[in-house]
Amino acid sequence: MKLIFAGTPEFAAQALSAIIAAGHEVALVLTQPDRPAGRGMTLQPSAVKKIAQEHGIEVFQPLTLKDAEAQAKIAAVGAEVMVVAAYGLILPQVVLDLPRLGCLNIHASLLPRWRGAAPIQRVLLAGDKETGVCIMQMEAGLDTGPVLLRAAFDIAADDTTASLHDKLAALGARLIVDALARLPLPAEVQTSEGVTYAHKIEKLEAAIDWSKTAAELDRHIRAFNPFPGAQAVFAGQTVKLWAARPVDGGGEKGSILAVDRKNIVIACGQGALAVSELQKAGGKRLPVQQFLAGHPLKVGDRFTGLD
Repeated sequence: MKLIFAGTPEFAAQALSAIIAAGHEVALVLTQPDRPAGRGMTLQPSAVKKIAQEHGIEVFQPLTLKDAEAQAKIAAVGAEVMVVAAYGLILPQVVLDLPRLGCLNIHASLLPRWRGAAPIQRVLLAGDKETGVCIMQMEAGLDTGPVLLRAAFDIAADDTTASLHDKLAALGARLIVDALARLPLPAEVQTSEGVTYAHKIEKLEAAIDWSKTAAELDRHIRAFNPFPGAQAVFAGQTVKLWAARPVDGGGEKGSILAVDRKNIVIACGQGALAVSELQKAGGKRLPVQQFLAGHPLKVGDRFTGLD
């Protein structure tokens, strides 16, 4: 099948690799413009661009798809379908209508739950028991189109955004190859019941509120791993908490109940958190034993939230 692929991060790159491996003709790849990154802030290509270049596929990096020049370039390909995965640009109706079989989106949630930009983090924050991937026929609304294929799996008790991302990326890659092989597929119109929106993650959301339950804060820490990291304050310094588990315990919210070589137990609004990995500002992620070597903490000391 002759197609156009539009995507930017690693989640999309896995799908592109799978589509190429399946033997489809990827005639054009759309991806976000190169962005400055790293210590030198040099321009870096997206994960999708790297895959395209490795396979000698033409790459197009427009700032918008709303201008006639960009639309003409896409139309000239004569693609049967466009596959979209975490691209980052809005596709106007004229672009959605160009391919004969339309545009298919790989969305990392069980639609209509968690439409929008950050479904992986939101599913963890909400405490959902399962998640999955939908292959959706795109339309003008935000993730409102009919679903062609879906697959679900249970969320593990220790899943983070990082681990869920990898599971969902692999599932999305398999599912889009399956969908392309079976087109045209019957379309399941999304129900109006159970619609939720996965709004973009803001850095301020990463602040830990110690009045919440240990179960909620466990999900909070896992949802903000790897970005931007769940943040608390100790002795006036920001500390990121990277790994924890709920345990029994109680006391003043944010106060340290116990300290040993493996865990720092901190009181929450209900229950306690046994934190096993931390990071001070400007430092490295460290297990508790190494963290304590440079930052002695004792029972009765207190963590606070960000102001």
